[in-house]
Amino acid sequence: GMGGGRQRRGPACLWVTLVLAWGAAAALAPEGPEAAPGGLPAEGEAGPGGAEEPCGAEGWAQDAVPPGAAFVAAAASYRGPGNNDTRSNKALPILLWWSGSLFPHFPGDTERIDCPRGSCLVTRSRRVARHRRTKALIFYGTDFRAYEAPLPRLPHQTWALFHEESPMNNYVLSHPPGIQLFNYTATFRRESDYPLTLQWLPGVGYLRGPAVPLAEKDAWRRKGYAPVLYMQSHCDVPSDRDRYVRELMKYIQVDSYGKCLHNRDLPSERLRDTSTATTEDSEFMTFIARYKFHLALENAICDDYMTEKLWRPMHLGSVPVYRGSPAVRDWMPNNLSIILIDDFDSPQELAKYLDFLDKNGEEYMKYLEYKNLGGIKNQFLLESLERREWGVNDMTLPNYLNGFECFICDRENTRVKKEQEHKKSHGKIAAPRPRIAQFKHMGCPMPTPGYGSVEDLSGGDSWKEMWLQDYWQSLDQGEALTAMIHRNESHQGKFWDYMHEIFVKRTRQH
Repeated sequence: GMGGGRQRRGPACLWVTLVLAWGAAAALAPEGPEAAPGGLPAEGEAGPGGAEEPCGAEGWAQDAVPPGAAFVAAAASYRGPGNNDTRSNKALPILLWWSGSLFPHFPGDTERIDCPRGSCLVTRSRRVARHRRTKALIFYGTDFRAYEAPLPRLPHQTWALFHEESPMNNYVLSHPPGIQLFNYTATFRRESDYPLTLQWLPGVGYLRGPAVPLAEKDAWRRKGYAPVLYMQSHCDVPSDRDRYVRELMKYIQVDSYGKCLHNRDLPSERLRDTSTATTEDSEFMTFIARYKFHLALENAICDDYMTEKLWRPMHLGSVPVYRGSPAVRDWMPNNLSIILIDDFDSPQELAKYLDFLDKNGEEYMKYLEYKNLGGIKNQFLLESLERREWGVNDMTLPNYLNGFECFICDRENTRVKKEQEHKKSHGKIAAPRPRIAQFKHMGCPMPTPGYGSVEDLSGGDSWKEMWLQDYWQSLDQGEALTAMIHRNESHQGKFWDYMHEIFVKRTRQH
């Protein structure tokens, strides 16, 4: 079905940030009239074509996703860095968080933000969706469904995409027609307008965390624990990691504690509780830090998509055996800190190398030298962390939702000014050119089997049926929505007719 087979993972990093923000937010929530800034247009106020019947607006009043408590509770205190914009709320451009569950303010559903180049009103109230002052709609990639997109698309509005999660959550965005629906992007790719690449790395100090001494790791090995840890409970994923790990297990001992390829139980009930793993619980962290190697395979392969699977073992002083972003080396602290699965011709070759390091402590320890004083040599990594304006689990800095909001607000204020100049000059000054997101703002490749080639897979292989179909059907979905926008369609229900049309055309071409 249409993406019906996919499991949804909550955005863990966001959750942690926002849960932490909650305590602060509750304390700082403004009292009295300040709490809910005015300035949203009244119910009956006509926007562009506001008098006409609201085409395609069925069900717009309801948010697609009920906001989770932690999301709603994001830092109330953060309203932008401040500026000298004297306009009243009623004169400001409006940014609408179409995905209301991400709205990063608390408690109300509307807030004034004062950004470097000017102020905006931000809201999650969909009743302003068609208003002339509503200049930008902000979508969350995981929730963006081509068949639910707001139609008709209004010419005076830009669309912004926030997508820090896995590409597997929405392959529509990895094809040109899907990503080019957007004018601004915040994704894990460094090429996006507002990059979130190091979202799982709190700072350079996180990498310097002390490692368990080698003698202790060796003692652990003598007790019968494996040199390699695998811990995954999300099994059917585009990177098809289990297929690779299953093959690797034939050649080296791997302790697998999660649901996938499970072969060993965690020693206590407390550690078996899944919430423990997601909160970086100290007992859990101490347990996994004793392993020399962590199998760190992302759930989908894409440049710059790197998660806690990579950074957490480095923090703990285990060596990641990694498959994920093909460009991962660009971000590593030095030239010898992780082992790349794809550097080896086969799982058997990789197993041989891990076994060699397991038996030769001096060689193994070279992979942890980046933890020594001055051991982080990568200037690109250091400068990227230095330049980053948002914090990870850091209440002293805005989070990246607030940052992206101001990024959009600044660009929309600039666009409004340029449009006014264009009008005043009676066309002598050119109208601003629309920005359109590029393929490389996401652009993730077609999923491939974790081991072997597609030709080797049996006819009924569930991975092949699920992910290859999802990837290519996503291309059709982006094409269908693009066609609907170009034809100024206002009724979402026609989406499946467009899909059928594309399907028929493709079948004819083959």
